[in-house]
Amino acid sequence: MPRLDQLCNIQYGYAFNADLFTTKSSQGVPLVRIRDVVRGYTETYTPESFSEAYRVHDGDILIGMDGEFNVARWHGGDAALNQRVCKITPRNNIHSQYLFYFLPQALKRIEDQTPFVTVKHLSAKKLSAIEVPDISMMEQANIAERLDIITTLLANRRQVDEQLAELPKARFVEMFGDLAFNPHGWKSIPIADLCAASDDIKCGPFGTQLSQSEYITSGVPVWGIPQVNANFQLPTKDFITSEKAKKLSSYTLIPGDIVMSRKGNVGRCAVYPQNFPFGILHSDVLRIRVNREVCDPTFLMQQLHDSRVVQTQIEVISNGAIMAGLNVTKLKSLCVHLPPLPAQRRFAAFARACAAQRAACAHQIAVLETLRGKLLQDAFGAAG
Repeated sequence: MPRLDQLCNIQYGYAFNADLFTTKSSQGVPLVRIRDVVRGYTETYTPESFSEAYRVHDGDILIGMDGEFNVARWHGGDAALNQRVCKITPRNNIHSQYLFYFLPQALKRIEDQTPFVTVKHLSAKKLSAIEVPDISMMEQANIAERLDIITTLLANRRQVDEQLAELPKARFVEMFGDLAFNPHGWKSIPIADLCAASDDIKCGPFGTQLSQSEYITSGVPVWGIPQVNANFQLPTKDFITSEKAKKLSSYTLIPGDIVMSRKGNVGRCAVYPQNFPFGILHSDVLRIRVNREVCDPTFLMQQLHDSRVVQTQIEVISNGAIMAGLNVTKLKSLCVHLPPLPAQRRFAAFARACAAQRAACAHQIAVLETLRGKLLQDAFGAAG
């Protein structure tokens, strides 16, 4: 197999004087540093003059030679190439887009084999010695075309997912206004008044109530912060026996309960899904079980996430001396706005429809990622 340096021109970056770097675009030329390779833009400029060999144009393939050995096409306009970033320019005997898909696979193998103390470094010697599969230009073009199609479909699906994620936020403001100004004059009440019983706001079991040694591999699920952060799309690995769950019956989760993180990402919450069996709270989360004749849980969850009024309160009441955190007493004092229930339910129906579309989108993304991985494996699995 031919070496990379036989198929491409490899231009390593220049050691520009860091003392002259500026953030003012009027005082220099854009400078591509390692941190800029993936994000595709730079905030660093240099007034130094440089050879044209170090100039980067849109579409150039760049490699970051420290850390994760990232590969990306540059789309940040004409710029200069800083040290520890290199530019790969394919010659006529290799398909540019085929090479672009091949390089991350080859560099990942080098990265996995590279020892490091703090940061991994890619040597010019190892980069030049990468062996590229020796196949015809037609085969290269076919592989690149198939991967282009999958990559485009993935990008489109991810864009749709991002747009769907923003729709409930926009609809919330459209229906209820910016609650920081409360233009409709909705009444503000403590969140405890939305619950039918005093025990409906509950923290997970502590200490001797549930120890790590009691977790098993299957049974009644225990739900914690990772699952809340993933909106319950991430399965739990912690389970307890049904006998233990009966002893912890006051800590149960049922569909419609709001589960809130009380540590770390304080205030992050998710509604326990309708199709889930009853579960148990982890000690790091809180449960809010609202009276559904007064408040819709999906509406309340959106308000807890997006209302600046609520977020300010959470920041104030969770500000601990060592680590920010919420407890039941503090949470009960949190005040929220309460529009009429029919309006809440209309919003909740819209939010659930968006969530269903996002779930379908997530499935499509997973299928496309699997297909893309198989295509990469078939094309480059034995390369290196």
